[in-house]
Amino acid sequence: MTNFVKLAPVFLMGLVVFVISACSNGGNESNEAADKEASKWEQIQKEGKLVVATSGTLYPTSYYEEGSDKVTGYEVEVVREMANRLDLEVEFEEMGFDGMLSSINSGKVDLAANDITITEERQKKFAFSEPVKYSYGTAIVRKDDLSGIESLDDLEGKIAAGASTTIYMEVARENGAEEKIYDNATNEQYLRDVSVGRTDIILNDYYLQTLALAAFPDLNITIHPDIKYYPNDQAIVIKKDSGELEEKVNATLKEMKEDGTLKDLSEQFFNGADVSVKPDIDIEE
Repeated sequence: MTNFVKLAPVFLMGLVVFVISACSNGGNESNEAADKEASKWEQIQKEGKLVVATSGTLYPTSYYEEGSDKVTGYEVEVVREMANRLDLEVEFEEMGFDGMLSSINSGKVDLAANDITITEERQKKFAFSEPVKYSYGTAIVRKDDLSGIESLDDLEGKIAAGASTTIYMEVARENGAEEKIYDNATNEQYLRDVSVGRTDIILNDYYLQTLALAAFPDLNITIHPDIKYYPNDQAIVIKKDSGELEEKVNATLKEMKEDGTLKDLSEQFFNGADVSVKPDIDIEE
């Protein structure tokens, strides 16, 4: 008993030291995370530019006008204006969609802007800005027979065209479609393949599909009249825990929405439509 009494204070002191040490280490980790967040924004300021992933092939979000060597589009110009308000240059790195998110996490790029949908699964891995576009899903099919499809329930055995990790290919996959994967293909290639029967359907964003159809009026394709699903929001993607960078992006986009800049850019690229507000129609969840 005597030995225990003598040892107890020593044991307790050791326990106190352990607890203090653990708290101290936790504090250091928190400080390191905060320093890392701060240093990311400071590094961007020091370099004077934002590096942004985009495709350059997704009309009207990110594309090249005929005869131009400068990428443009709705989200491209949103990012340009945002960077200008932050006193930064912007450098676009063009890549397929599947490479954009990995480039965010690897630090190759600071942001990704390419009509990327906010999902619960992606929010576990990335940060998203405030939405810059609200939309919903539709389906491009052959005009003469609607590709034999009446609803999403009819996709079993049909060939769906798209990129492998988009939410729309996930919808196709869940409904039994066979996947035809493209890597950063042009709209014309996607659409022509449906028109001639190499594929049957393209599930994608309503606004993008209406403009794609208008660009190729001679193809045997149309937007399915009865398929409207998956209301969704698109935003700029940021690496998770980016601290001040995320704050700067969101504050600037909020300012651009309030002063009408997002509306003006939307109407310029979406044939007069304002994609910066939610559409007022009934859409299947």
